Amino acid sequence: MPAPFVRLRPTMLTDLDFVISVEQDAANRPFITPWERTQHEGAVRFPDFRHFIVEAGPEYASNGFVILQGCRNPHGSVELKRIVLQNKGQGLGRACVRLLAQMAFRDLGAHRFWLDVKSKNTRAQALYRSEGFVEEGRLRDSVKTDDGYDSLIVMSMLEHEYEALCAARANPQ
Repeated sequence: MPAPFVRLRPTMLTDLDFVISVEQDAANRPFITPWERTQHEGAVRFPDFRHFIVEAGPEYASNGFVILQGCRNPHGSVELKRIVLQNKGQGLGRACVRLLAQMAFRDLGAHRFWLDVKSKNTRAQALYRSEGFVEEGRLRDSVKTDDGYDSLIVMSMLEHEYEALCAARANPQ
């Protein structure tokens, strides 16, 4: 499959109705813990966050959103807080993860890029593993869901791992 046309643009407050609608979509709710509008407003305004609209396709239509947190972390630990897309199975998630890893390591000077993912979200876990993330541990039954509790899997990639991955992609054998 050819790489999709994907770009990230900073979220504006006028985008928040779209953000909330994507987050509330029945296809996305089981895999995230939705935020209140004021939390998104804070993430748009606060410099420690980067909140982006994912635009995709030849017309760059809005397709979802992503949030980075810890952008000013003195320890160089940037978190992929959220990635929520409307269209799945088209390579958009992979394209976003690659753009965000590049942003974390090259633009924000991260030493560590990390995330947590619900244990039931096996599709996302497979994507993160294939993009170089390593499982660090589990926070057992740490989030309440509609049908009980779910565990969070903490995954990360270190700067030297990212550099090795980029070098391997540049020089396939």
